[in-house]
Amino acid sequence: MPPLLLIEDDAGDAFLVEELLQEVEKPPRITWVRSMAEAKERFTRDIQCVLVDLSLPDASGMEALRHVLAMAPDVAVLVLTGLNDAHVGIAAVAEGAEDYLVKGDVDARLLARAIRYALERKRADLAHQRLIQSELIRRENTRLEHGLLPVPLLAPGSVEHHTRYLPGRQRSLLAGDFYDTVQGPDGAIHTVVGDVCGHGPDEAALGVALRIAWRTLTLAGRHGNDALRTLDTVLRHERRSPEIFTTLCTATIEPGLRHATMHLVGHPPPVLIRGDEIDVVRGGPSGPPLGIFPEIEWKAIDVPLGDEWSLLVYTDGLIEASVDGGPDLLGTEGLLSIIEEQEGIDLDRLIERVTEINREALSDDLAAVLIARKG
Repeated sequence: MPPLLLIEDDAGDAFLVEELLQEVEKPPRITWVRSMAEAKERFTRDIQCVLVDLSLPDASGMEALRHVLAMAPDVAVLVLTGLNDAHVGIAAVAEGAEDYLVKGDVDARLLARAIRYALERKRADLAHQRLIQSELIRRENTRLEHGLLPVPLLAPGSVEHHTRYLPGRQRSLLAGDFYDTVQGPDGAIHTVVGDVCGHGPDEAALGVALRIAWRTLTLAGRHGNDALRTLDTVLRHERRSPEIFTTLCTATIEPGLRHATMHLVGHPPPVLIRGDEIDVVRGGPSGPPLGIFPEIEWKAIDVPLGDEWSLLVYTDGLIEASVDGGPDLLGTEGLLSIIEEQEGIDLDRLIERVTEINREALSDDLAAVLIARKG
């Protein structure tokens, strides 16, 4: 039986309790105090149970019990008193006591059982409280993460726009990958897909900071190297260590929707479908990832789109799937083969097929944006 604190001002009653508990198989170590003030001085963290009388020199009745509950909120508390009053017993349990025992009615067996039951009830209550607290935190985090996922700013009917976001972290909605799409007042469509190296909550927070910074810059009319240099500065100030870098792809589709300007900042090339032609965007990379070299100029890539096209921008979680569980990775060529087999890009079917090839759930974060214009 674990150590317990006995708060009892009557030496005879205290002696009786000690004698009763000596009869149990593993007698507890008992700390006996005569008053509430002394109890507060001698209470230690190893005490798991408190027996308290309701008639003390410096506290009585429910006041004494409330003092104990405030002093030891995570400890099993039993009232042990000479007052045989059912109403007081009910009030004590309602206040938070695990049990109400009358001194003249207890023997060694009953007292030991009451203590054991009280300990188990307290453990169950604490476990339940922790479970509720964890669930509340999980729900709050879920609401927070949902709120941080972007809502595209697009004029209705301008293009088809689809996104998928799959964090590699278990039980998470947000990871280091990020994406966003914004249509400017002139009709030009701007999109970004990025990947902060790493998979933890710090990387997720950094990804959110970069996405919001990109959206702010885009809405302010800053694009290309001007925006990339600012994002590089944000990354350097917000990252937790100098080894953290970020790859990303930005694309600006001109108002006529027939031409795009892209920057591949250490990022996998997007897939572009024009008519019957399926290929990755050539001419990259534009330069190294953000956060590696200072004062970099990233090369713009001009991409003719035509009248009908589909553009898939994604993070490397889509192409770094293992092929049949072996050492080989899917890669861009494997991705193109799947798209050709499926005769187009359907994000759900595509991710499902990549997962099948990987033979298990994808472990890396994945973000994908599909923009398409149909004739």
